[in-house]
Amino acid sequence: MGIPLLICDDSNMARKQVTRSLPDGWDVDITYAVNGVEGIDAVRQGHAEMLFLDLTMPEMDGYEVLELIKQEAHKSIVIVISGDIQPEARERVLKLGALEFIKKPINKEKLANVLQMYGLI
Repeated sequence: MGIPLLICDDSNMARKQVTRSLPDGWDVDITYAVNGVEGIDAVRQGHAEMLFLDLTMPEMDGYEVLELIKQEAHKSIVIVISGDIQPEARERVLKLGALEFIKKPINKEKLANVLQMYGLI
C-alpha cells in the first residue's frame, strides 16, 4: 500500500500536471480534491499523509486548509503548489506549516529535488 497522497487543486489540468510530475515508481495512493472543503474532508479521512495544495480555490482556499490542518493537529506533510509567487504568500504558507512552496507550472525535476531534499523519496 502506497503513501496516501492528496492533490488539491480546482484546476483539472493542474491536477493532471502534478500527477504526471510525480517521480517514476513512487508508491502513492492518489486522491483528488477540487476545492479546500473536499481537501480538508480527505485529510480528515486519512487520505493525505502527503498533500499537494493549491492556494487559490473556491469555497475554501489553501490558506484556510493549512489553518484547519494546524488547528486540528493533522500530521499531513504539505507542499504548496501555486501560481501566486508573491514572497508574502510563500512566507505565510511556511508559517502555517507547509513544508515547501513550489510555483506553477510544476516542474518534474523541481518536485523530485524537493521530495529528495526532505527525504520523502
